[in-house]
Amino acid sequence: MLICHSKNMESHSVEKIETQNQIPQIMEPSKGTSFFRTCFNGINALSGIGIISVPYALSQGGWLCLMLLFLVAIICCYTGLLLQKCMSVSPSINTYPDIGEFAFGNKGRILISIFLYLELYFVAIEFLILEGDNLQKLFPNAKIHFGCVKIVGREVFVLLVAIIILPTTWLKSLGLLAYVSVGGVLASIVLVFSIFWVGAIDGIGFEEKGVIWRWDGLISAISMYTFCFCGHAVFPTICNSMKDRSQFPKVLLVCFLLSTIIYGSMATMGYLMYGQNLMSQITLNLPAGKISSKIAIYTTLVNPITKYALVVSPIATAIEDKLPLRKSKFIVSYFIRTFLVISTVIVALTIPFFGYVMTFTGALLGVTVSILLPCVCYLKIKRPSYLEVMFIGMILVFGSSIAISGTYTSLKNIISHV
Repeated sequence: MLICHSKNMESHSVEKIETQNQIPQIMEPSKGTSFFRTCFNGINALSGIGIISVPYALSQGGWLCLMLLFLVAIICCYTGLLLQKCMSVSPSINTYPDIGEFAFGNKGRILISIFLYLELYFVAIEFLILEGDNLQKLFPNAKIHFGCVKIVGREVFVLLVAIIILPTTWLKSLGLLAYVSVGGVLASIVLVFSIFWVGAIDGIGFEEKGVIWRWDGLISAISMYTFCFCGHAVFPTICNSMKDRSQFPKVLLVCFLLSTIIYGSMATMGYLMYGQNLMSQITLNLPAGKISSKIAIYTTLVNPITKYALVVSPIATAIEDKLPLRKSKFIVSYFIRTFLVISTVIVALTIPFFGYVMTFTGALLGVTVSILLPCVCYLKIKRPSYLEVMFIGMILVFGSSIAISGTYTSLKNIISHV
């Protein structure tokens, strides 16, 4: 599924990468983006499907766990700066895999590419699970008959959405989809206001007290928080797009600050509305029939459909570039992209647990890509001071413990519910 290829072709593929919450940047290649435009691209990179699950994450850890949301944001912002410092060493470093190769040779490039592609693959799976769950919320009695085969509930919508998005994965040029999906920030804002409308005007209220602290859900909460701030795959590309790269630290600060405000607001509102009754997606808690609920759900549904091809394309391109075939490559390309869609559908139908899959993705892939690898590469490439080494060491211990315990917890939950 994940095949590593030559340096030039892989760099081209990874530049397209978009994680669970990444939007491809749109810029004028001859100029470079302004500070404001880069901030917009960065917020797009951090705004994604994690926003509908951050209230559930808070309910897993309790009110004090909100401090860990800020901690994860600070750590991920810092590791984003580490990536920039690594890039400053050589003008030949343009992408995340380039950093890995500069630090550890071809093995470093391969390792980082594998984790990036795996992260994309699981984000695509999350898209399908999300679509199935929310469409079932809107149309609970949907069913399809194929002879003696009866398909009901979320399975109907997972298959239907897969059929809709399949042709988009065949497109070689994703420019139009990029322009459509650039509305990710606006969609996040609309979603936050829709949830506020449900609580303030549609009678739900903000009266739930919740709990102060929950040890048993702490690891899951941190893993899901990490999923929310996984934008590191495109940070090098966004940095390279700037007119003035020295302003990139300010861009990161603005992007993480605004994203944290959005995530924190959504988490607080959702927890005050539903408390410990929160489901893995807050849209599934919303009252049926309300206009505000429909706006929230439809807003949630649009982005995954437009982003799916952007997420799957780098994986498909990596495989295609490695294949020795030339004459029949066009047909093989269609087959590979169709196979990727089918495989994600199978996984989404087999493990339709949005929260558990998000916890797994955040713990294993998100922590590795956004926390561990930037630190390791920085320590290898640069010569930091003793105090910085100590600080990075603490981050590595924190990240490793979350990766191990979060992966174990999520796999345990998935296996027990299959």
